[in-house]
Amino acid sequence: MRCGGRRSTMLHPFLGMDVPWLLRNQALRHGDHPFLIWEPFDGRTKVMGYAAFRQRCVDLAAAMARRGVRPGQHVLVHLDNCPEALLAWYACAELGAVAVTTNTRSALPELRYYVADSGAVAAVTQPRYAELVNEAAPELRWLAVTAHDAGEPLMPGQAPARGDSFDALLAEGADAAPPRRAPDPSPPVAIQYTSGTTARPKGVVWTHANALWGARVNAAHERLHPDDVHHVVLPLFHANAMAYSVLAALWAGATAVLQPRFSSSRFWGAALKHRTTFASLAPFCLKALLNVETPARHSLRLIGLGRSDPAAAARLGVGIVSWWGMTETISHAILGDPELTSAGAIGRPAPEYGVHVLRGDGSPVGPGETGDLLITGVPGVSLFLEYLNNPAATADSYDAAGRLRTGDRVTLLEDGCIRFADRAKDMLKVGGENVASSEIEAVIAAVPGVREVAVVAKRHPMLDEVPVAFVLFHRDPPGGVEEVEVMARIHAACATHLADFKRPVEVRVLEEFPRSVLEKVAKAELRRLVETGTRPRPSSP
Repeated sequence: MRCGGRRSTMLHPFLGMDVPWLLRNQALRHGDHPFLIWEPFDGRTKVMGYAAFRQRCVDLAAAMARRGVRPGQHVLVHLDNCPEALLAWYACAELGAVAVTTNTRSALPELRYYVADSGAVAAVTQPRYAELVNEAAPELRWLAVTAHDAGEPLMPGQAPARGDSFDALLAEGADAAPPRRAPDPSPPVAIQYTSGTTARPKGVVWTHANALWGARVNAAHERLHPDDVHHVVLPLFHANAMAYSVLAALWAGATAVLQPRFSSSRFWGAALKHRTTFASLAPFCLKALLNVETPARHSLRLIGLGRSDPAAAARLGVGIVSWWGMTETISHAILGDPELTSAGAIGRPAPEYGVHVLRGDGSPVGPGETGDLLITGVPGVSLFLEYLNNPAATADSYDAAGRLRTGDRVTLLEDGCIRFADRAKDMLKVGGENVASSEIEAVIAAVPGVREVAVVAKRHPMLDEVPVAFVLFHRDPPGGVEEVEVMARIHAACATHLADFKRPVEVRVLEEFPRSVLEKVAKAELRRLVETGTRPRPSSP
């Protein structure tokens, strides 16, 4: 690390620590205190104390090493929420390998790209996705398959063969020597793929120090203590559930209650059963909970959410900790207070980060103005280490002053709070998932008969946004039959190449696109068409 042309003598904030160090120490301190409570929808609750969870991770790491996985190598973790997803992640950390967590809604081409880009040597998945993973990654050394589908029982003949069984893999480690490494916060521990403005998602690399930072800072932001019970319903392949929830609970010595996914009809049952006190939710989760009956008495004291909503908080009888973060920031760079944040705002700059809201000329905005959000921190500690295999994208993510370009625009309010405005990047937010318009456009543009395509967001009452595609056809020959065929090809291509949440809910045909003075598609006019039904204004001359 250099400062002013000289090597810095500053000690690393996590010197002598890494993720296995944290888990080992918490296992010694908390022993049988529940760390993970698995609450599948069939009600067959399983509880693992700190010591038992850690021992399983050590055994699994030993088994992975016996099967040839070495420190620094990448292991694909393609799982819905389940205990095995966490065991695999922490076992990779124990071994010094890197867990590559991928969205289970990914289509075959997407998963094939993740495997090739990461160079994964082995994988852990579940029966529902085993065939897909095998097809996407035929060169893997081994594939371990769980004995259930996120808590759902298997159909006859669906159980994995013993050689492919996750349980068998775990058992192999019981009599194997556990891996031994000196704690080191610097190496990578995990990779998460996130959509960007290019057609290919980027692999966000976290170090052990990133994970420890997320654990410590998120626990502080959420005011967690050992007697807290964190309700985990968002997917573990995202930074939110992994860092905001599980790592934060681990740092605090608290308990994580894990459900397969969010379900408004099952949320309160689990919350009452286990006396959950904190939950990190996406906006669509809050909307769904407001449509079901809230128990008269419950233990939930705080909800983490993207913006302050006093009315919703009052209806649910909870406080709302509002925040803003992204995979690249590990934690929340903007943080709210249940009592002090104005309605609709995110909050104020978190003291652990530098927060900048700038005009186009680089000067800071004043109260009431909207500008670009940039963040300063330390790469590999409070900010991600790099984009995997993409030094150009890593360099481009920072400005000349070393500030992380978030791609978001925010408004500085008169009271000092910050409110989200829009995304400078051409991105959609679909039910908590980041979706790049360009990724959808690339799939549709490759369809024979399509001359040009533009994808924009449409507001949705539950998912926030859903994609709508506008297309121009080649008119050779023009006519209805050809148009029907092209539309069928578009829908088939999207079904084949895109995860379900990325597929357009509508495909609309135009004769021409509205254009800006530089002949770019005027997407603001297309959004106006989606929202109002009004025809786009003519292009500027």
